[in-house]
Amino acid sequence: MDRKLFVLALLAGCAVAVASAAAGQHPPVTLAAAREAAFKAFPGKIVSEELERERGGSGLRYSFDIRGGTTTHEVGIDANTGALLENSVEGSGAD
Repeated sequence: MDRKLFVLALLAGCAVAVASAAAGQHPPVTLAAAREAAFKAFPGKIVSEELERERGGSGLRYSFDIRGGTTTHEVGIDANTGALLENSVEGSGAD
């Protein structure tokens, strides 16, 4: 009985490890490189950043809210190619 529980626990642990590895995202473009590209698009201070799935480009992007003076821009950088996907005034929806 103890051996069966050990094997079941081991299998469950392996399943969790595999699921965790599959869920982890390691895009080719690093966060540092994406920040650099975002600052080229709109210089200022990053007030928020995230890696998200969203339509456009490869579907995986770094999204930055960058404050410059009194304006905040949302800048999107493709996490797979490094391409600029968005550079718009926050909340306006316009590029």
